[in-house]
Amino acid sequence: MEALFKKHKMLISQINTGIVREMMHSVNWEKQLVAIRGSRGVGKTTLIRQYIKQNYGISAGEALYCVMDSMYFANHTLLELAEQFHLMGGTHLFLDEVHRYPTWSREIKEIIDLYPNMKITFTGSSLIQILNADADLSRRVLSYTMKGLSFREYLQFYKGIHIPVYSLEDILTNYDDICAETNKLCHPQPLFEEYLRVGYFPFYDGDEEEYYSRIENVIDFIVGQELPQFCGVDPANTRKVKALIQFLADSVPYELNIAKLSARLELNKNTVLSYINSLGRAELLMLLYSDSKTITRLQKPDKIYLHDPNMFYALGFGEKIGTIRECFLINQLSVNHTVEYGKEQGDFIIDGNITIEVGGPDKTFVQVANIPNSYIFADRIELPVGKKLPLWMAGLVY
Repeated sequence: MEALFKKHKMLISQINTGIVREMMHSVNWEKQLVAIRGSRGVGKTTLIRQYIKQNYGISAGEALYCVMDSMYFANHTLLELAEQFHLMGGTHLFLDEVHRYPTWSREIKEIIDLYPNMKITFTGSSLIQILNADADLSRRVLSYTMKGLSFREYLQFYKGIHIPVYSLEDILTNYDDICAETNKLCHPQPLFEEYLRVGYFPFYDGDEEEYYSRIENVIDFIVGQELPQFCGVDPANTRKVKALIQFLADSVPYELNIAKLSARLELNKNTVLSYINSLGRAELLMLLYSDSKTITRLQKPDKIYLHDPNMFYALGFGEKIGTIRECFLINQLSVNHTVEYGKEQGDFIIDGNITIEVGGPDKTFVQVANIPNSYIFADRIELPVGKKLPLWMAGLVY
């Protein structure tokens, strides 16, 4: 235990609390059991360390932070840790990367049964299945999903520009005022173009090559370790999964021809669809359907995108600006909204009743002229022109 307390103090003392994510204020940290899930690299660890430092200081006592692949757990169980921590008067356990501990769900359930006053917050991969874990935690856990930085958060973190969160409804009704207020604070277009290249993950340090290398490392880790662990992907097929990602990056927005794709990868159709669905759950791909209410387990998506714009640049496809624009809009709006493929009714349908077209500065209303509640989000325009809004405004919704 002493070694864990020392490690807690070292890790918490190192964290900077100068800027925190908006999510910090939306998590109900005092619930008995809180889960924060998300893809590798989006900032889960930083978030909980910042919360601990702000609320409990740097020394372990009432609160204890543990990384679940710590050497401590080679000879001790999580249940033993909780017992000792309880005897020492501890009340708040923070367990980072919980999925690295094989029996996490069973032991957490036993801990909260034995010590009803103990509160546990844990982080884990976006792939962990809380509802289908070894022990049923679904009735007790309050689960949050953490995403990468929005354009608004990027401006705050890297440029010191503070813009409030606006709902999509605010943006679609008060776009002139919001755009005017934002333009008083900064010139958003060049900053937006920078965000598309390097803004989604909160680990950019000014070196684009290093940033893209870290994104590739994230992809390698998810494909090589998390997909086999959580999704049953055959480790022998991980190279084919990476080839699938590269093919889709070069082809997206890809209208899926499953027969051709399975022949290309030398895998059967169901296996390819299963891998694509797993890549969607792992937040490496975004899968769009024309009717999200009736999705079945192995239903073919209508369109496929990489998960975020930065992935295009990291994988060498930064020239696909039209696709990158669409990817940005889906990535930002899907955090709080349902985004469906529009087929003949514009590019995308938001929440079943808002039609959106995405394009460059010359994009016209021809395709949505007779569709009510329709808008264009256009890149490289300074100000709204009627219902044609600057694309970067979609990045203010979280």
